[in-house]
Amino acid sequence: MEQPAAPLPNDFIRDIIDEDLKTGKNLGRVATRFPPEPNGYIHIGHAKSVCLNFGLAGQYRGTCNLRMDDTDPLGESMEFVESIIRDVRWLGFDWGDRLFYASDYFEKLYAFAVELIKKGDAYVCDLNADEMREHRGTFTEPGKASPYRNRSIDENLDLFARMRRGEFADGSRTLRAKIDMGSANIVMRDPVLYRIKREPHYRTGNAWVIYPMYDFAHCLSDALEGITHSICTLEFENNRPLYDWIVARLIEKDRPRQIEFARLNLSYTVLSKRRLIELVQKKYVSGWDDPRMPTVTGMRRRGYTPEAIRQFCQAIGVAKNDNLIDVALLEHCVREDLNEKAPRAMCVLRPLKIILDDYPEGKVEQIQCANHPQRPDMGTRRVPFSRELYIEQDDFLEDPPKKYNRLAPGREVRLRNAYIIKFERLVKDEQSGRIIEIHCSHDPATKDGPPADGRKVQGVIHWVSARHAVTAEVRIYDRLFRIADPGSEEDFLKDLNPDSLEELAGCQAEESLRDSAPGSRYQFERLGYFCVDEKDTKPGKPVFNRIVPLRDSWAKISDKK
Repeated sequence: MEQPAAPLPNDFIRDIIDEDLKTGKNLGRVATRFPPEPNGYIHIGHAKSVCLNFGLAGQYRGTCNLRMDDTDPLGESMEFVESIIRDVRWLGFDWGDRLFYASDYFEKLYAFAVELIKKGDAYVCDLNADEMREHRGTFTEPGKASPYRNRSIDENLDLFARMRRGEFADGSRTLRAKIDMGSANIVMRDPVLYRIKREPHYRTGNAWVIYPMYDFAHCLSDALEGITHSICTLEFENNRPLYDWIVARLIEKDRPRQIEFARLNLSYTVLSKRRLIELVQKKYVSGWDDPRMPTVTGMRRRGYTPEAIRQFCQAIGVAKNDNLIDVALLEHCVREDLNEKAPRAMCVLRPLKIILDDYPEGKVEQIQCANHPQRPDMGTRRVPFSRELYIEQDDFLEDPPKKYNRLAPGREVRLRNAYIIKFERLVKDEQSGRIIEIHCSHDPATKDGPPADGRKVQGVIHWVSARHAVTAEVRIYDRLFRIADPGSEEDFLKDLNPDSLEELAGCQAEESLRDSAPGSRYQFERLGYFCVDEKDTKPGKPVFNRIVPLRDSWAKISDKK
């Protein structure tokens, strides 16, 4: 699979790489990696990192590895590994034979830890987690040395080996780096490198009862893979001195360099994996693939295209400082991409029956409709037209306001690609007063053009033939949260949007949509862009997810700039 080629603007990361290439650093190599932890599905924030890391590799004719940083067995699984592989591939990127796992390096990482002990740079500590916090100090006060900090090298080697053999209880001992308890950077105050954790690993089973901490495994995995530029988000900026400290003591040459960029913060969205897990586990959404979720698999099911996501990631660029990106920009990229490639179709979401009293009973015409008004290459389709039709309920008003241009008493309206019809009478349910059907007449001379008498008809509405319509379910998805920055509040669940999903049964779609393939995308005329649901669609019983409306229904992007 070829990596997508696109013109990429310069930014501070590319400036660093350009300088490294200019000075001959890394022998002219550029090697990046995308290193997710397989304890959840990747989301749009990860997609930004995917596009950046693979994009850099493609631009500089380098390589990008896919690596699972699987150092914490609790919550990790092959389900998440497989989802990550599937999602990165769907985004359009390929890593060749360079799929790696931090767990592949467990033996080497253990050997590195032993080497640190032998150098006097690590020790086994008996403080528990609470005691360690008490010794750590604060931002204004230095920490206190552990009473076990000055154990001999031989004693530390013996204790560490016994930790591996499982002779001690979980949490009773750790291996810590010996750095500086007075450091202004709390991360450097003798951080934990290994902990005892009797938890089976999804790949190594029960082979290990000690596991390396992320900060220890990550930088050394980069080094073992020959990574030149380790691109990560800003929350790891304070950890960079530890990254450099570890590789400086254990790696002699070709050391990777960590570079931080601003993570993606998206309005009306939460991207914290902890919060996404909570949404799934507490069933506020139907799963990781719920089309309201910001996960790549959720966006794919909703109908977003990989091209639109890549365009969005390129549009927001790479920054040094955190900021909140308007989700309207993502929706705009999706809308722009689908406008070019989605065939048009007609579907009535809330049906109201129309009867053309002067149209012959039993007659069926095949109306030739363009699949895309600006793309003749996409061809045409035949849509049946008959005496009884469905239109949208809100395309008729008994008492319309002044600027209402659709069907109403005494008015005419054009049916898309078909005739002009005129209101004649309506029928209501005697008990509820609800309108049951509208009776109209049609102008036979207006099928292929304007009225011969020059009269103007303002409104154009969509329709489907009642006799030929396909009954479908349509799900109208909206933003999952009511406020722009739900992630700023601890009780983020109170800001869930109660109207984020509307399920409409009994919708009526044109006949051509009966056997639409799951994943197919369409523009339903006047309604928005829709995708055939990959999970719930059955033969002859399509389920459509709204991807995005035709316009931003919350606000215009230009109004927010």
